[in-house]
Amino acid sequence: MQPTDSLATAQNALLEDQPIEKTLSIWDLITSGGIGGQLIMITLGLLLFFALYLYFERLMAINAASKIDVNFMNNIKMNILNGKLDAAKMLCAQTNSPVARLTEKGISRIGKPLEDINTAIENAGKLEIYKLEKNVSMLATISGAGPMIGFLGTVIGMILAFHKMASGGGQIEVGALAEGIYTAMTTTVAGLIVGIVAFMGYNHLVVKTDKVVHQMEANATDFLDLLNEPS
Repeated sequence: MQPTDSLATAQNALLEDQPIEKTLSIWDLITSGGIGGQLIMITLGLLLFFALYLYFERLMAINAASKIDVNFMNNIKMNILNGKLDAAKMLCAQTNSPVARLTEKGISRIGKPLEDINTAIENAGKLEIYKLEKNVSMLATISGAGPMIGFLGTVIGMILAFHKMASGGGQIEVGALAEGIYTAMTTTVAGLIVGIVAFMGYNHLVVKTDKVVHQMEANATDFLDLLNEPS
């Protein structure tokens, strides 16, 4: 029986010597960074929520602005050629889009020099572009501020980790030091996630806005060409 007992004892010793795998959840990373780390993670979470809200709110507004009836300009042209300016204005008023508002501004200036009509349309276009780009620049700000806030949390975490090492008089445990380091690095990851999401959302909105602006310019050109046609 002694060889059997010795073998069992050796196996138990080997099992005890094997490292125990530690699991780490995202919630543990967020909540184990101390008060400073938690405040930074909360700030990044609020920035991410705000960035997503801005993105979807602007996306819906831009998509709504880009929708217009394909026969809109044809109907406007028909009414103007028939001298029905009031009907053309009514059609513009019933169409909620930047193109319709620019066209309505041009129709209200019919009878004046083309230069004045063009200037009025350009001024109205600038106002429409301002409405489309409202709060979009805040996404660009968040895309830059998010990673910087994350790096700030990392630096703070590293300072605290090295302070713990210095105050331990060389007796600090490696596990405790490593825990402080990977906790500090989570703020960098969170900051980069916020920055990437905001940056991609900002660029997507810029592309969508440019398409609406080109649509406005094309329709404004068609309207001015209509006025230049010989009666």
